[in-house]
Amino acid sequence: MDLLSRKIGGSIDRVQALIQDGLKQVPDEYIQPPSLRPTLTIHNSSLSNQPPVIDLSEFHTNSLERIRHEVGQACREWGVFQVINHGVPTRLLEEMKDIGLKFFECPLEEKLQYACKSGSAASEGYGSRMLVKEDQILDWRDYFNHHTLPLARRNPSRWPHHPPSYRETVEKYSEQMKLLAQRLLTVISESIGLPSSYIQEVIGEPYQNIAISYYPPCPQPELTLGLQPHSDMGAITFLIQDEVGGLQVLKGGQWITVQPLPDAIVVNLGDQTQIWTNGAYKSVEHRAIVNALKARLSVATFYDPSKQTRIYPAPELATKDSPRRYREVIYGDYVSAWYSKGPEGKRNIDRLAVDS
Repeated sequence: MDLLSRKIGGSIDRVQALIQDGLKQVPDEYIQPPSLRPTLTIHNSSLSNQPPVIDLSEFHTNSLERIRHEVGQACREWGVFQVINHGVPTRLLEEMKDIGLKFFECPLEEKLQYACKSGSAASEGYGSRMLVKEDQILDWRDYFNHHTLPLARRNPSRWPHHPPSYRETVEKYSEQMKLLAQRLLTVISESIGLPSSYIQEVIGEPYQNIAISYYPPCPQPELTLGLQPHSDMGAITFLIQDEVGGLQVLKGGQWITVQPLPDAIVVNLGDQTQIWTNGAYKSVEHRAIVNALKARLSVATFYDPSKQTRIYPAPELATKDSPRRYREVIYGDYVSAWYSKGPEGKRNIDRLAVDS
């Protein structure tokens, strides 16, 4: 089967299929402008300049005050941190990565049985395009997106049946990520002086998506990105990654490669948490780079409000001394703008600034 005949419904082929066809050069659709190519930025990944690592092993003891302080400091200074001893079984973390890898090892024809709905933002299933706009530069990534919460959205029959443990593993992982989100959102609320349940209450019934991303080896990694620069649109995101690494976060104008730690979970603050905290806590701008030798796999869990939720700064944090910094927005409108116009870093949240 030649390259042209493997185009899918007139859209671009899956990245993994391009590599399996023997691609030697990156197609134009994937080439980033010179200002965004990873060769033109600083990759500062020294151990002394890494997002904080926070130990949650003593979450319910006298160490809770320490955890609040460390989480608050990380949210102010970074918008991202890693947690260890977080209570999620190590075996489950490994099983989640394993089922993802086994799915992407399946023949293309089998994977296409679960293809995403074309032209729909964040649709469930197997895909490659993140945005719905036509003139986008494509990411060097394939993914499988699962709708896991609320339960009314969950339909495991749309998920792969191979390996046999796939669907059960995703359901178990979804529950563990929900519990971790509840624990950390409580701490985040308390760390900034809000009631413990504040962020969970404004989220209401949470919407959770789990995306397994596969970044194939790239013949010209200096020209493209696995995932373009953006901040996550929702409340909080959890990421596990394999030992290959490739996640980069922007801090102080420099791109810093987040070193994978055994059994750690990366925690990214989303744009809505930045709004709720009136800008005191920052959502993190991040991207993924690729390499020429090894495929990379990661699993991201997004924990977000419903699309009907009204988003605005907490009244307790919008005061005379700290005026309100963001206009109110309906979350569904925010999501639509993100997918239709593209993130371009943090431009969507920047547009909500009261002085913009």
